[in-house]
Formats: sequence, C-alpha cells, structure tokens
Amino acid sequence: MTWNQQVVKKNNKALVLQLIMEKEPISRADIAQVSGLNKTTVSSLVTELLTEELIYESGPGESSGGRRPVILHFNKNAGYAIGIDIGVNYVLCILTDLKGKVLIEKNEMVNRTPYSTIISIVQKMIQSIIDEMPSSKYGIIGIGIGVPGIVNKEGTILLAPNLGWTNIQLKEDIEKLFDVPVIIENEANAGAIGEQRFGIAQDYKNIIYISAGIGIGVGIILNKELYQGNNGYSGEMGHMIIDINGKQCNCGSRGCWEAYASESALLEMVHPNIDSLESLISLAENGDEVAQDLFDKIGTYLGFGINNIINTFNPDYVIIGNRMALAKEWIEQPIRTTIENHTLAYHQKDLQVDFSRLEKYSTCLGVSAFVVDYFIKEEARNL
Repeated sequence: MTWNQQVVKKNNKALVLQLIMEKEPISRADIAQVSGLNKTTVSSLVTELLTEELIYESGPGESSGGRRPVILHFNKNAGYAIGIDIGVNYVLCILTDLKGKVLIEKNEMVNRTPYSTIISIVQKMIQSIIDEMPSSKYGIIGIGIGVPGIVNKEGTILLAPNLGWTNIQLKEDIEKLFDVPVIIENEANAGAIGEQRFGIAQDYKNIIYISAGIGIGVGIILNKELYQGNNGYSGEMGHMIIDINGKQCNCGSRGCWEAYASESALLEMVHPNIDSLESLISLAENGDEVAQDLFDKIGTYLGFGINNIINTFNPDYVIIGNRMALAKEWIEQPIRTTIENHTLAYHQKDLQVDFSRLEKYSTCLGVSAFVVDYFIKEEARNL
C-alpha cells in the first residue's frame, strides 16, 4: 500500500467511526450511503473497528426488502476521558465515557492557590479517578483541562490573570505524569463546546456562552464552529471596558466588565464575614434584602456586557454558565430587563437567553469532548 493509500484508508476509517458514533444504530449499507464510500471499503473498515472493539454489532434491523441488516453501535465504554475545570476557587474533575456521560466526579474548593499546589491537587484527582474507573480496552484515552486564561495553540497557558499564572506548561507537566494526550483549552471555549454538544443549544448555529465566575470569559460558536480568533485568544470579553475611569482589574487595565459583574466583584461589595457566593445565596433565600439588592446590581452589570455582545454578534442563543448561574433566581430578571431596555430591537428578535442546564459541568464536558474527538480522529487512524 502506498503512503497516500494509507492516509486515505486511515481518514476513511476515522470517518466511518465518527458516523457510527453520531448516527448509531446504523447499518453498513447506511454508512456507505451517507459517506459515499463503496460497500466493500465500508465492510473492510467495519471489520477492523469490530476487532479493535471500538464498535459492536447487535441483532438485525428493519428490512427494506432484502436481508435484514446487522446493526452497528459505537462502544462508548471502549475507553474513558478525564475532563478538568480549574477555576480560581475550585477544581472539578470528571471521568466520562466516550459519549460524555459523567461516571466519576471529584471536586475541591481552593483559594487563589499557587500553581505547584494546583498541579498536586490535579494529580491526586486524576490518580484517584484512574484507581476507581471501570476496566476497558483503551483505559484513559486522554485528559482535557479548561483554564480561565489565554492558551496558545501549543497548549501553553500564556496568561491567567485571576490565577496569577504566566507561561505555565501544564500540558507538558501532566503528560509527563500520566503519559496520555493532554489538551489545554480556555475554559469559556470549552464551556461553549460543552453546551453545544450536551446542553440546551444543540440545535443552534450561533451560540455565545458566558462563563461568569471569579472572572468572566466568553466562548463563541459561529455557524456551529468554535471561533478562536487569529492566535486562539478570542473571547476575553471580561476585559472589555465599560467604565473608562473605572475600577482596577487583575489584567492591569481599568474599568473591565469583570471588575463589575463577576463573583469577585460581588464579594468585594459584601460584609467581610461573608466569604462565598453560596453564603450570599443563602442570605438571599432567607429574604435578606441587602443580598438580593447586590444580586440585582450584579445582574444589571452582567446585562450591560451581554447587551454589547448581542449587538456585536447577533447570536441565536446566549447561555449564562459557571458559578454565577447558581444565583439565577436573583440575577435573571435584571439581566433580561437590561437587554430589553438597551439591546437593539432587531437583535432581540429570534434571540434566546438562558442559563446553563449543565450547571458546573459545561467546561469539563467540553474538554472531555475535545479529548474524545482527538481520539476518534487521530488515535483511530493509528490503531
């Protein structure tokens, strides 16, 4: 077989596997029809995938006149992906099957912890998950990590101002420890993919995901593709200026949106003995008017930034996620009111604004999906 023929074969095999994954249950004949590959090629590739245990067969399907076809399924338990979301005040780690179902979860609250401590926490979480996970043919197929910062295409974290990190080689460090592929992605980009694949925006083309936590990041999906910009740094909208003489921001500038609309902005405004979003939510639930007013203020500020984004991108769907979404009960109305009063009327037509139903899992599921995609496209070619 020539080198070109090998490349074509590997690409075709990845295509067949992707089709089975997306459209299962499916027959060989249906794969040939959808892919445009001839039946002999499909049959040969399916035989390889069955041998590699990436797919399996079940009983005959419905006949359309001839022999009843054998039905193929994707083996979602052939291996597992680890997805990690490193926040400023938490680390969340999940194990998923190859279809994104969460099987194991580890969660730890942290407090602006140095990199050496964070990597130690992450290492322990990964090891603990590996010790607990079910056995499978391929084991851990990779680890995806979402971080609140600027990540280049090589996976270096160039700047994560709210973590105090610059030029951090997290990908390299984790690959050395566990010897599996590691993908590092901006957490808002990963959250947008999580929402597109598993959340409420699966049927929409132009999605804006607002990750509102200690800082604010934005994931942008245009025409069903993640928009990453020239160098992969898009979506740093927490740092758009909403007050030219405004408050100091961790990025070094003044008047940034996240200095007014984030979890850290909220905690700056409360009494010193209230140290968490959860305790403020608890006060609001018990009718504390000061707490409710603070959420109203933060919701209004969130609305102003979202208004700018809607007027810029004219999306179908805006999803608000990450920790501030826990306060939906008090911030939803001021966000909606601000949009209604300020966003251009044409942009409000056919627009959906909602809170994530994936709750804290958007980013973890997004990076887990990146890992599975890599496995399907790259590793399946090498098997």
